Amino acid sequence: MLYPPISFRSWCAAVGLSLSTAGLLFLTGCASAAKEMPPAQLACPEGVPAGTQCLRGQDSAGSHYLLAKPALWSGVLVVHAHGGPALGEPKASRADEDIKRWAITLTEGHAWAGSVFRQGGFAVTTAAEDTERVRRIFVDHVAKPQRILLHGQSWGAMVATRAAEMYPQSWEGILLTSGVVAGPTTYDFRLDLRAIYQHLCKNHPRPDEPQYPLSLGLPVDNPMTAAELNTRVNDCLGVRKPAAQRSPEQVQKIKTIVDVLKIPESSIPGHMNWGTFTLRDVVTKSGGASPFGNDTVKYRGSSNDAALNAAVLRFKADPQASARFDADVNHRGRFKVPVLSAHGIRDSTVFVEGSDTLRLRMEASGNDARLVQTYVDSAEHSYWGDAMYPPLFEALLAWVNQGTKPTPVGIAARCAALRPAQASECRFQTAYTPQPLATRIAPR
Repeated sequence: MLYPPISFRSWCAAVGLSLSTAGLLFLTGCASAAKEMPPAQLACPEGVPAGTQCLRGQDSAGSHYLLAKPALWSGVLVVHAHGGPALGEPKASRADEDIKRWAITLTEGHAWAGSVFRQGGFAVTTAAEDTERVRRIFVDHVAKPQRILLHGQSWGAMVATRAAEMYPQSWEGILLTSGVVAGPTTYDFRLDLRAIYQHLCKNHPRPDEPQYPLSLGLPVDNPMTAAELNTRVNDCLGVRKPAAQRSPEQVQKIKTIVDVLKIPESSIPGHMNWGTFTLRDVVTKSGGASPFGNDTVKYRGSSNDAALNAAVLRFKADPQASARFDADVNHRGRFKVPVLSAHGIRDSTVFVEGSDTLRLRMEASGNDARLVQTYVDSAEHSYWGDAMYPPLFEALLAWVNQGTKPTPVGIAARCAALRPAQASECRFQTAYTPQPLATRIAPR
């Protein structure tokens, strides 16, 4: 499946409109022509505050969704774009997992709306369309919010930034947490990992197996499982063993990966998984061509960089695949509303240095006054604890409602004030400034 060349075409196809009909609807947008059925009120998942009203449904494009409105509603709707991307067929239960993790949204009195996204894997534009659609379903069938915020978490920040630019009138504030905000560059290093790992380990693929360009992730007909991949990584690197039980060769190989790619050894198996199965998903959706390459990369940090660069396999990105991927996933920083971001400083899943790219893009688009960035003393990627999010929501709403632009110092102080008995749970680092992404991911 190719990435949709334009969002309105993919939407119209999803809801069964012909292109001729879509052309007639272009000025108003074919999304407005879709007739969404009202959701059904059903039991809430465990972990949701008592008295919450939960509604479920499947939209006109096939996306499962979950809506929730607390008993004492603030009038604020938070539309949540979830992380991932999850490969395979989307499951309605994903929304239950999300709302349980983000129950703090409801505890704060805000309503919550989350789409599971109609398409599994790496499809950002369609996920942005699904995000807009679930917003509209809440507004049309549940209640009229006083304010609507868009929250993108992890990969969901990639979705949120696309949705913010595609539907600028739908949102009044944007919150990005642990976000993928630097576009395709965020994923380049996973090909770097595959190339360096193969140089060191030579078992993915093994010499007696069919060879393929590592930039494909994995051939579509290769039956390898995640468990088998993890076994191969352990066979070569001994990542499941205590450090003292690893061979000198395993210790050196791990050191090379850690020093060159600047990732902790604990994250190697996860990034190998993404560099295998997620890259395959991206390539499959790009028609079999890879948007990733390392042909111009100069790797640094090993005990012998010249030997490493001479030995590592090289791959060239397909220009058309790169253009399609960029069009599907990237943003230009052209946001019309306040943007508040927060990121863990030691996050090894999505590097904090991507926040610098967000800043640069918003500056280039003349939107730097609409951005405030905060940083957290944490290696955690998914959730920093209940203390951290209320001051973020509060600061963003004050910015939207009163025009009071927040500061990192003020957010940190408010966090401590909201939980004086647990002030240590507030881990904002107000003096931190991230380095450019090129200091973490080798430029190409």
